[in-house]
Order: sequence, then structure tokens, then C-alpha cells
Amino acid sequence: MADAPSLIDPTKLYADIDTPKQYLEGSGLDSEMENPNDLGSKSYEGSGKLTGRRALITGGDSGIGGATAIAYAREGADVAIVHLPEEQSDADGIVKEIEAAGRKAVSIAGDITDPAFCRELVERTVQELGGIDILVNNAGKQQHVEDLTDLSDEEFDTTMKTNLYAMFWITKAALPHLPAGSSIINTTSIQAYSPTEYLVHYAMTKAAINNFTKGLGQQLAPKGIRVNAVAPGPIWTPLQPAGGQPPEALPDAGSQTPVGRWGQPAELAGAYVYLASAEASYVVGETLNVNGGMPTP
Repeated sequence: MADAPSLIDPTKLYADIDTPKQYLEGSGLDSEMENPNDLGSKSYEGSGKLTGRRALITGGDSGIGGATAIAYAREGADVAIVHLPEEQSDADGIVKEIEAAGRKAVSIAGDITDPAFCRELVERTVQELGGIDILVNNAGKQQHVEDLTDLSDEEFDTTMKTNLYAMFWITKAALPHLPAGSSIINTTSIQAYSPTEYLVHYAMTKAAINNFTKGLGQQLAPKGIRVNAVAPGPIWTPLQPAGGQPPEALPDAGSQTPVGRWGQPAELAGAYVYLASAEASYVVGETLNVNGGMPTP
């Protein structure tokens, strides 16, 4: 008799992970979260989908980027991760996971709001990995601001540069190195479709990322380079308690999803693997929503 299928009720999954009213300084670290999130280090099993590939992931030290880096390595890819200098401790943990999977890891610290650094990180990836054929533009800045009149020019500018300008600078620098068969994956958000009133500036960048993905996808498809995006819903990462949401909103933010809870980074990794793999060879300009069932247009 065949074994019974392994079924997991998504509404019960991660029931042991609470989302407390915590506030993290700066950009936040996975290691500082009161209830650590799941990056898939104990659960993700690879099957060779990305054997021999070379990936660059911005924001790859923690959260969604960290989970994606672990999954890529276990699927057979060498991985370079980009992060802020103050996030080095988290980055070191991801590097260990990549190397434990038998793959080469590169940790690159710097500020992607600097166009020179964006060009430098691409060149370093190419030099240390021997090339690049997967680019994941994942790093993002999200700070809640209750009233537009309280949104400073500096905060607005930094959000635009982190979420949009850096994506442009890094993608432009990477293009000369991307062979046919390469994949570019951008991280957008449910906020692109259903903006929260205190995330106006963040949400507008995510809508722009959707548009950039579709336009560039048309431009590069004839060259054999696929461009797609992943749109997470509420995902429990350091971004959220580090000012991404008001602290009082954290315990209940996930309840707005039909699944009824926050998502975990490990639940996103498979989407990034799929879009990077040959299994998605006919998928171009698509935004793959991973949001616990929240409806999008």
C-alpha cells in the first residue's frame, strides 16, 4: 500500500511563533527578534533545480533574502549576498548555511543607495563566483509614517533609492554579464495592490517594481533573459518590528489574511527557486503573489 500523503494545514503551521509588540533599532536583525522566524534551515530540501548556477541576492542576510539564499544553495547554486555593514552577524549565519550545503558563499557589505557600490557589488560577484545568472533584487526599506505631512524628504528619498534606484543601478550593471537563460527576480509586495495608509511611500515603490518587472521582461525576453517578481503578503521578518509596522499592529497584522497568520520567509523561498529555475522557462513579466490568500487585481 502506498504511503499516505503528507498534508500540512497552513492555518496551523507556525502556530508556535508569536509576533509580539517588539521594536528593533536600525534595519533590524534576525538574531534580535524575540520569536525568530523560519528561514528554512531545518526544513528546506533541495533537488538540484539550480545546479551550477550563480546568484546575487540583495538583502540576503535575513528574512526573505536569507531564506532564498539557503534554498538556492541547497538547490546547487553558489550565492553572493549583499547587506548593510551592521547586518554582518546575520550575514555570517547565512554564509555558514550556504557553505554547509557545499556551495560557495560571498558576503558583500555596503549601502545600495550608493550607485558606485551597486556597480561594485556586481563586479565582485562576477569575479568571485565566475559569473552571474540569477539576480534577486530583494533589499528594501519600509518605515511606517502615519501622516504624509510627517514624511520627511530624507525618508522619502532614501526609500526611493533603496527600493527603486538600487534595483535600476544593480540590474543595469548586471545585464552585460547575464547570459541567455538567466533570471532576474524582483521583490514587490501586496502593498503594490492594497496600500496601507501609513505605508504610502513604500507602497508606491512596490507598484513601480511591478511595472518595471513587466516592462523589462518584455525588453529582455528576446535575449533569453526572464524577468519576474514575487509579491509577499505580511511576512515575519526583521523589517516589520524595525519600524515597518507600528509595534501595536504586529500581533494582529497577519490575521487580515484568509490563512489567518503572518507568513514565514521559508514559505517564500520556493517561489524564488521556481522563477529562477528552468521549470519557469515560459514565465516572463509575472508577479507571483505569496500572501496567504489576500486578493489582488
